[in-house]
Amino acid sequence: MNTRGGALPPAPRPTGLVLHKASHVLEVAFDDGAVFRLPCEYLRVESPSAEVQGHGPGQKVLVPGKRDVNINAIEPIGNYAVALHFDDGHASGIFSWGYLYELGLEQDARWAAYLAALESRGLARAP
Repeated sequence: MNTRGGALPPAPRPTGLVLHKASHVLEVAFDDGAVFRLPCEYLRVESPSAEVQGHGPGQKVLVPGKRDVNINAIEPIGNYAVALHFDDGHASGIFSWGYLYELGLEQDARWAAYLAALESRGLARAP
């Protein structure tokens, strides 16, 4: 239920998941017609793991040096998520379908904020 008392619309369900290893992109399609091409670097630095997000509000960790990261494996987690195993050893983030959809919708803003944060700290995308 939403705050107005009505039912929430059903969350979009995935209809396709393709890893393009050569271009380091995970393509996710949803039943509402949305298709997102999410770079592996973006997914790595926005991982929902505690290692990246911290253990509470305002504790997110800035992860530099992941420009060339790729995904080695995708592990289904029930019907609600996938675990992405990155080639830098990071594998603790469980990406729900809702979170992947959110990352797709907010990609431009989140990416711009990430680049600005790197620049403000004198850090780089390059390993």
